[in-house]
Amino acid sequence: MGKLRQKVLVLYLATSALDSEVLGWTIYDGTGKEAHTTGDSEKRPFSTGLEALKAGWRVIQFPQLIPPYPNMELTTSFMQHEFIFEQLEEIDG
Repeated sequence: MGKLRQKVLVLYLATSALDSEVLGWTIYDGTGKEAHTTGDSEKRPFSTGLEALKAGWRVIQFPQLIPPYPNMELTTSFMQHEFIFEQLEEIDG
């Protein structure tokens, strides 16, 4: 039996609902089979977080729901709805 390695998928969704649209993403491949960097693709890996679940990715972190600060509605900041998914993949060795 081979060793297990983790792949991590970070999806930024339009809302805190898993079935909302993916706005941003990045993938980290602990198997070493693929090398990704943030924004290295025009095509998103999934349209929604729910699609990632259906493809076998497991959610390991949901976003914290933070209310907006007064008068900060038009300020640029971090993307709020960050979901982190994982897959475990077997490698030789």
